[in-house]
Amino acid sequence: MVNIIDIINVGLFAATLRMATPLVLGALGGIFSERVGVINIALEGMMLTGAFTGVMASYYTGNAWIGVLAAVLVGGLLGLLHAILTVEFAGNQIVSGTGINILALGITAYLSQVIWGSRGASQSVNGLGTISIPLLKDVPILGEILGSTTPLVYVMLILVILTYVVLFKTPMGLRLRAVGEHPAAADTAGINVRRTKYLFLIVSGMLASLGGVFLSLGQLNFFVSSMTGGRGFIALAAMILGGWMPFGVLGAGLLFGFADAVQMRLQGLGFLAPQIILAIPYIVTVVVLAGFVRKRIPPSDYKPYEKE
Repeated sequence: MVNIIDIINVGLFAATLRMATPLVLGALGGIFSERVGVINIALEGMMLTGAFTGVMASYYTGNAWIGVLAAVLVGGLLGLLHAILTVEFAGNQIVSGTGINILALGITAYLSQVIWGSRGASQSVNGLGTISIPLLKDVPILGEILGSTTPLVYVMLILVILTYVVLFKTPMGLRLRAVGEHPAAADTAGINVRRTKYLFLIVSGMLASLGGVFLSLGQLNFFVSSMTGGRGFIALAAMILGGWMPFGVLGAGLLFGFADAVQMRLQGLGFLAPQIILAIPYIVTVVVLAGFVRKRIPPSDYKPYEKE
């Protein structure tokens, strides 16, 4: 008989925060993209490419932080590619995003074969490890959850706050929201719609890749083919459930992260069939979206803007 204490304890909540981190980072990237009027279904591919690039850079340099920087830069390049296809050429946003996902899946497997002789997994590299925050780590319960963990967890929490400040407390945030909500009016007001879309699509790719490199350098210290496992799409779900708001996204990410942490704990206990356990996060995603997606009002109509 499985005791509920074996499942729900402080360790579960610490795992929830870790599992939520890549989802929240990807969803923050989705916020910036969709707030300027472009659907970014390429979050999955950007996360996967970020995970691979981080490991590759760490492998060649021996420095995990250089890996993080390289991943963020490559994510920005993918965001730029998405911008060129959807803004410059007014291409279909779903098709563009799907193409980037397919490109990421193929090129990471190919380069993994070239570099490590295996399409399945890379060699182990230097990872980010964990850091401890003095005083916080000594606080009962909270210290066990947040006092000592991988640095990107703290980065994620800071970025949630920064995203809120940028979106709602700065002139830049006002401009980017105006571009998504009413690009013609923004253009009339003197805002460069095209440049704004380019900028925040690049930011979107950088944040998504940061979520991906968390998986490879913050958790495993190596790359595995298709290691994102649909987290880019779950990040999209978290973005919608969170109402395209930073703190809403954090809450949604924690919900999905909790589902992921529970399935990991259940696997360890052997409580249910593995196939059922592995499906838990995806079942939660489908159920939540079915219940809430109709109540969410998108921040844009996502139509390409062409200046008259």
